[in-house]
Amino acid sequence: MRLLDRYLFRELLTPMAYCLGGFLIFWISYDLFTELQELQEHKLRFLDVLGYSVAKTPEFLVTILPVALLLALLYTLTNHARHNEITAMRAAGVSLWRICAPYFAVGLASSAVLFVLNESLVPRSTAWADRIRYRYVPNPDDSGKQNEHGGSYFNARERRLWQFTEYHSKTAEVAGPKVSWPLPDGSLRELDAERATCANGTWTFFNAKEWEQSSRTAQWRPLLASNMPALAMPQFQETSGDIERDIRFSKYERLNSRKLNIPLMELWKYLRAHPDLPPAQSRKWQTKFDGRLAAPWTCLVVVLIAIPFGAASGRRNLFFGVAGSIFICFGFFVVQQFSLALGSAPNGYLPAWLAAWLPNMIFGGLGLWLTARVK
Repeated sequence: MRLLDRYLFRELLTPMAYCLGGFLIFWISYDLFTELQELQEHKLRFLDVLGYSVAKTPEFLVTILPVALLLALLYTLTNHARHNEITAMRAAGVSLWRICAPYFAVGLASSAVLFVLNESLVPRSTAWADRIRYRYVPNPDDSGKQNEHGGSYFNARERRLWQFTEYHSKTAEVAGPKVSWPLPDGSLRELDAERATCANGTWTFFNAKEWEQSSRTAQWRPLLASNMPALAMPQFQETSGDIERDIRFSKYERLNSRKLNIPLMELWKYLRAHPDLPPAQSRKWQTKFDGRLAAPWTCLVVVLIAIPFGAASGRRNLFFGVAGSIFICFGFFVVQQFSLALGSAPNGYLPAWLAAWLPNMIFGGLGLWLTARVK
């Protein structure tokens, strides 16, 4: 069986390499063509454009890997079927599932690669591409101020609300902070300062004033006789990373979050830090989280759906696999986008986990059923 597995691996990996290379060249060329004018406006030279294309390659691979695997599988299986090789192997007593074991191995390996690309390489390569893009022209979003017009952060566990006019990411400094929180006895506390910094896990407020309100209807009274030049607040457990994450997600809210490449760990930390999000926001981010969990398994679903389309016996035109791959990709994409839209809708037509996994369940189940019927 080792000889047969090596043969099947070789017959699959060769067209898959060609498909990946062809799709990658096409995708990079298309991207450069659409962004050419903008790259010229950013004064990028030839080597800069080359580095920019290399930096965006992981992002392109995430898109084209399942498509390339599907096309290569359909081409390979159709070619085997045309030459009656699958019929000969099954006549020798080898089951179809055992024949396809190398294909499942490639599908699992591709899923692992897709997961690593999505969670590790793509966020870093995207930041690298942005640095190249703004190498000669200043980036308006990289002025050191994560939020020029103010922002806020709410610590749900401590019920502590931070409001500020600016946040400087390079120095982890908050300008114009105003922090308010309730005390166990029902009173309220508020802290105003000119600026605040976090060093060694401790927040220090400069030129600070502290106020207290015994009840919601009572007047505020000062707790300090005069402004404190420096006031350390070790009881504040918030970190600069928590504030930066909330600022990023406030920007994500203004964008199309379904197209944003947000790592799973960042989504998990945000959902964990905000257990009482409004239902519409909670559904949107939970669907995004579950969708990223389900996305890498697309490669395994591709294998399941390609086997019955390509392994059926009979002499067929070699381009049957090409036409089949286009139809399958289009159908899967439509179902996936429709399902995610239902899950992230304000009314929540589908639970987040079901919206994320439904395309994989439909196409994977259909592939298992059709494979069992292959004769």
